[in-house]
Amino acid sequence: MTGIRLTAPAPGWAIDADVVVVGSGVAGLTAALRCAAAGLDTVVVTKARLDDGSTRWAQGGIAAALGEGDTPEQHLDDTLVAGAGLCDEEAVRTLVTEGPDAVRRLITTGAHFDTTDSGDIALTREGGHHRRRIAHAGGDATGAEISRALVEAVREAALHTIENALVLDLLTDAEGRTAGVSLHVMGEGQHDGVGAVRAPSVVLATGGMGQVFSATTNPSVSTGDGVALALRAGAEVSDLEFVQFHPTVLFLGADSEGQQPLVSEAVRGEGAHLVDADGVRFMLGQHELAELAPRDIVAKGITRRMHEKGAEHMYLDARHFGAAMWEQRFPTILAACRSHGIDPVTEPIPVAPAAHYASGGVRTDLRGRTTVPGLYACGEVACTGVHGANRLASNSLLEGLVFAERIAADIAEVRPPRTEPAEVSRAAGDPVPLLAPEARTAIQRTMTRGAGVLRSAGSLAAAAEELEALHREAAADAETDGAKAVVPGVDAWEVTNLLLVSRVLVTAARDREETRGCHWREDRPDRDDAQGRRHLVVRIGPDRTPVVHRTETAAFPPVRPSD
Repeated sequence: MTGIRLTAPAPGWAIDADVVVVGSGVAGLTAALRCAAAGLDTVVVTKARLDDGSTRWAQGGIAAALGEGDTPEQHLDDTLVAGAGLCDEEAVRTLVTEGPDAVRRLITTGAHFDTTDSGDIALTREGGHHRRRIAHAGGDATGAEISRALVEAVREAALHTIENALVLDLLTDAEGRTAGVSLHVMGEGQHDGVGAVRAPSVVLATGGMGQVFSATTNPSVSTGDGVALALRAGAEVSDLEFVQFHPTVLFLGADSEGQQPLVSEAVRGEGAHLVDADGVRFMLGQHELAELAPRDIVAKGITRRMHEKGAEHMYLDARHFGAAMWEQRFPTILAACRSHGIDPVTEPIPVAPAAHYASGGVRTDLRGRTTVPGLYACGEVACTGVHGANRLASNSLLEGLVFAERIAADIAEVRPPRTEPAEVSRAAGDPVPLLAPEARTAIQRTMTRGAGVLRSAGSLAAAAEELEALHREAAADAETDGAKAVVPGVDAWEVTNLLLVSRVLVTAARDREETRGCHWREDRPDRDDAQGRRHLVVRIGPDRTPVVHRTETAAFPPVRPSD
């Protein structure tokens, strides 16, 4: 344990459970439902409402070998290629072999996917896939349908849920084993203010960290809270340098910040073309799949063309779809574009890359266990080894589903006893000094400038210095007589989490002196397989600085020394 925790009041209330799941996307709710079905007293904690996470924003769909002629082996091959030599093959094999049945169980839970006239699941294709294997719902509203089905199932099962609650830190027992979480509930209700859920098993399913950048497809709640909590608790994180920038995000202007509308990969899967202002298809000849190349290649292709043309964006041309196809297949995207004054039926869509998905996160094994006993992670907050250096399109929902089920099975098998309340404690030592909420914009602009799509030794060094300056300033303010000390609260806790995650991401990005997957070093444009086919594993040292070590191979070492 690090002895590091956020500056926050001591919990004023507590409830007890067997399992606490933090997060309410596909990973969190699947884990909670499976744990409850196994007879475990399960509590779900979520930062906003149950259906307010990243899952409901997923447009494309969920990938699985469900179609005629497709096989898990083919799905595995496509995933390994996209992962650029850093996928853990055992983790990928687990994903693709267990995936089809996991999707069928999701359908049994109540999710309705689009079907063909014959009643089969309608499958489409996205970047990096050589087969049509993407199941979708409502055309381009797959995540919303999955979220709806799981939320309904959770409510029907009468699971104990705590909404509008920001998780703060891990609670432990005398041996350093997980004993629950502290959290802050915003607003009035049964629980208000800082409290605790005491449980011997904690499942982190808090989603991504896209809000470390100025422009992202992620919702405002995606501030890296789970990764930050895990780091403070002494857990290892890995592959944080691999942030996927989605190639086709609706361009709203160079100064636009916050969540930006996504134009799903599925639009290109149905035949849309990327063009420049002169109508030239610039992805032809860059990859055998052209616009359907893996996302890192398409994002790089767009960025290069923008630089060549001195342009702020490129275009996605799908006028040939016609009005009927747009309205039936992509109603959500059509509405979003039109709400910003763009009609895809009659004009090309301005697009540019924006931060989308974290391929790295809290390091786990195939049962979702982290390096901290009793702490599990699944979904985007986790690094299972599935994605490697670049996530294959629509593998994220499947990963959350498959590994959530594995976590529930492990907890149900182990069934650790509850810790006596008197033995549950917060981390000892001085708490982390909080940043003022207004530092959020400074962090985001620093990360976008120095660690965005294009990176270099110079840009990363500048970002590291700016982030460390913010860290030092917060520490100095905390050591004064209190006049400058930041008052604990949701905004301050979020920005403090953003700073920690940003510092670790930049540390890893500086250490990886090559270009691989979605990590693009313009000063190191080549892949270095001799040194680069290693994972960078990071933890927080006693002096509260990131400590990096490299794995010996592309496979992860065990999370426990005895494994």
